[in-house]
Amino acid sequence: MTGILLGIWQAWVVIEDVPAYLVPSPWLIAQTLVKDWALLSGALLVTIKITVLAFVSATMLGVLVAFAMVQSRWIEATLLPYAVLLQVTPIVAIAPLIIIWVKDPTASLVVCATLVALFPIISNTTTGLRSVNPGLAAYFKLNRATRLQTLLRLQIPSALPYFFAGLRIS
Repeated sequence: MTGILLGIWQAWVVIEDVPAYLVPSPWLIAQTLVKDWALLSGALLVTIKITVLAFVSATMLGVLVAFAMVQSRWIEATLLPYAVLLQVTPIVAIAPLIIIWVKDPTASLVVCATLVALFPIISNTTTGLRSVNPGLAAYFKLNRATRLQTLLRLQIPSALPYFFAGLRIS
């Protein structure tokens, strides 16, 4: 399927004589990739590093915030408005402020990417931790399970599908 789409793209660019600065052909893109690989590979490694750092940071921070929000309504009431504010604010609006506050360019990019990925993890993990089967929760309470036992043996296993969905969205 991909080969067919690339073939159609190449044929369209050649038949319509589309200028390369508007829509480069797949063949030209491949040639440029091979020719400029030394320059592009460095940029690719930097991009991968920033992406991985931001994803790991967002995952750790998102899970910690979700656990805190589930354990205390007061913490949820305090943190949720900020989480929603970060989600609805376009990153292009706050990126200049982050660049000013965080002097290191790589760190500022990691912070921006972390903020983009953070809300889905918080939201989905919180939903998952709260969507425990009521019958199982009653069974745990009946057997006098501690909060930690309930968290480790009931809430976290129940939240895993939601958590992984949040990771996929992020």
